[in-house]
Amino acid sequence: MERTFKAHGGLAAASGTVLLVPATLTWLPGPLPPTWSGRLMVAMLVLLLPVFTSALVRFIRARASGRSVWKAFRCLPGKVRLALGALTVWGGVLLILGTAGTGGAQSAGMRDGGDFSWGTLSDGPGMTVLSRSQYHIALENDQRSMLAISGLLFVGAAFFALTAGELRRADRESSPS
Repeated sequence: MERTFKAHGGLAAASGTVLLVPATLTWLPGPLPPTWSGRLMVAMLVLLLPVFTSALVRFIRARASGRSVWKAFRCLPGKVRLALGALTVWGGVLLILGTAGTGGAQSAGMRDGGDFSWGTLSDGPGMTVLSRSQYHIALENDQRSMLAISGLLFVGAAFFALTAGELRRADRESSPS
């Protein structure tokens, strides 16, 4: 496999891990992760678009069937497959648990000195006034979901890049030179 595919997959997997760690930290009691997580999110989201798009383009250009994609994935080293699988499960669990624990509140924010959320808490759908504890729970769930989704997209980009690299290597080995 060419170095560019390895670097692309490694960057995507590392970025996904960097996002899944703070998503996991939101489950710990106490305050939310430090304020750098906001800057981290902006940096990672700016990086997500080109990394994911280029991985997807590389994968589409490989023009592979589902069977050959699975074979290419199985040709990756065992540790790489294990890491991608573990990151996918980790992000999926965080996303499912984060979504299940929202209690109907989402997009928490402050307006006119009060804490509000969009959702279906007690008064039906729409903007709802929250207590301070409900506000922090909704904020943690928002942050957890955003970090988990971004992390999973990076892991998907790693899968696409590494599998496309393996497909390209196999095509080069099988074609007469």
